Amino acid sequence: MSTQAPTFTQPLQSVVALEGSAATFEAQISGSPVPEVSWFRDGQVLSAAALPGVQISFSDGRAVLRIPAVTAAHSGRFSVRATNGAGQATSTAELLVTAETAPPTFLQRLQTSTVRQGSQVRLNVRVTGIPTPVVKFYREGAEIQSSADFQILQDGDLYSLLIAEAFPEDSGTYSATATNSSGRATSTCELLVQGEEPVPAKKTKTVISASQISQTRITRVEKVSQSTAIRSSGLNRGFHLIPP
Repeated sequence: MSTQAPTFTQPLQSVVALEGSAATFEAQISGSPVPEVSWFRDGQVLSAAALPGVQISFSDGRAVLRIPAVTAAHSGRFSVRATNGAGQATSTAELLVTAETAPPTFLQRLQTSTVRQGSQVRLNVRVTGIPTPVVKFYREGAEIQSSADFQILQDGDLYSLLIAEAFPEDSGTYSATATNSSGRATSTCELLVQGEEPVPAKKTKTVISASQISQTRITRVEKVSQSTAIRSSGLNRGFHLIPP
């Protein structure tokens, strides 16, 4: 069985949380054998005993740390470390707890685009807000769930919908919503996926066999011979032939 050092396919993201609300850190980890996961806060090992009320889980490569009700004392630097026999990896993010609130605001909105069939498509938005908004993507009003075909990615305040391979049926109206306790914001765009252009039909060529060509030549020779005979007969009779 091959081994693989731990890798963060989705690292931790910093969180701004309103005092008294929940704060959640998530990371997606791959590795073989399955890594062991440890959490740290400001460099110190974190456990449920060290931070009462904290909920820690690790299943199917998804590591989660959740604090149900944060206070200003929870602010700090959180890290998750994944370790197996092939190596280790660490991801770190900040938790900022504030009493202030701000509704979601789009710093970068969705952009309407036209692409060719088979292209990779990336729809991006940048969002701010306190507490950190929850961002979701929709197509024609139906929420898009992250999958192999449609991946939802986050990098700081940048949220992306990645379509691995676009087809004409993926065309439509796409939207992104950002929601927190202070409000909601929406950005919308159109995506047009153009199908392949039809290949022009080839012109039909008439194929003539060798026997047909030979017969055509014989017929022409016969017509020329007949014409010559008529002209000779006319001369014998004293006719004046007008040149063609």
